[in-house]
Amino acid sequence: MRKVPFILLCLAAGALACADREAATVDRAQLGAFAPLPVVMVTNANPMSPARINLGRRLFYETLLSEDHQMSCNSCHDLQAYGVDGRRFSTGVKGQLGGRNAPSVYNAAAHVAQFWDGRAGTIEEQAKGPILNPVEMGMPNSREVIKHLRADPTYVEMFKIAFPGEAQPVTYDNVGRAIGAFERVLVTPSRWDHFLKGEDEALTDEEKVGLNVFMKAGCVACHNGPYLGGSTYQKAGVASAWPDQADQGRAQVTKRPEDAMVFKVASLRNVEKTAPYFHDGAVNDLSEAVVWMGRYQLGRELTPEEVRSIVAYLKALTGTIPEEYIARPAH
Repeated sequence: MRKVPFILLCLAAGALACADREAATVDRAQLGAFAPLPVVMVTNANPMSPARINLGRRLFYETLLSEDHQMSCNSCHDLQAYGVDGRRFSTGVKGQLGGRNAPSVYNAAAHVAQFWDGRAGTIEEQAKGPILNPVEMGMPNSREVIKHLRADPTYVEMFKIAFPGEAQPVTYDNVGRAIGAFERVLVTPSRWDHFLKGEDEALTDEEKVGLNVFMKAGCVACHNGPYLGGSTYQKAGVASAWPDQADQGRAQVTKRPEDAMVFKVASLRNVEKTAPYFHDGAVNDLSEAVVWMGRYQLGRELTPEEVRSIVAYLKALTGTIPEEYIARPAH
């Protein structure tokens, strides 16, 4: 067997190393489409205070807000599980199943709108929806909700402190404001945020390669900004028809034919931890979800290597849960 000169082997190894380094080099000029997470997702419409946040935290875990006193916001948006319940469709009162996958509440308060179809403009409005939904928490009306809360001296005092100066602070709108104030601090910064702030070593070479593939493939067109999504609406099935057409999405809200199959673009923050994926919870595996995005949204079959690279990058978006902040209140 003919021997390959040692010097040629060294040169070949060096060339491969250079190629690997080049593939893992990120052009920071292309990162303008992204931004680090804010510390708090503030709004002038709902001034935040420790008292309002503490009330919102208690209400988030409160089962009195459901018809059978068994369900709370946390039942479907488990804060210890990255804000999801891990099910395709959540189970509500009387064992009823919802019709859409429950998205994470982490990093969601600043999205363009709430719910997959955008029917609530703010997190404060969203917080009031599931309580009265007959399939979810099942309370018959807001009056019944307020009756329960006004019968509890602790809540009466907490609302008074959280909404000072109001003649009757225990209102249904204030329930939404309090829960919204709490959720506006549900942020999960990750190594990705450190990288965006200039720390090159915050991502591994494998993750940097994945970021480059993510941008080159076109994923960044929809998944951008601080939340890598959540800022726009998009049709499910741009390149080819989405497999399940039963849920027509935003068209059910706007009544406009052009909004058929249009949904809010999902945030990719903590996506590694928030399966199943998509509005219909159709996919459980993250790699398969990436394949679906390539096929139905981008019109291309991503190679196994591209999928692996993108998944590696997506895992760098898994952040830190604020354990102390989300601690369940003692009743």
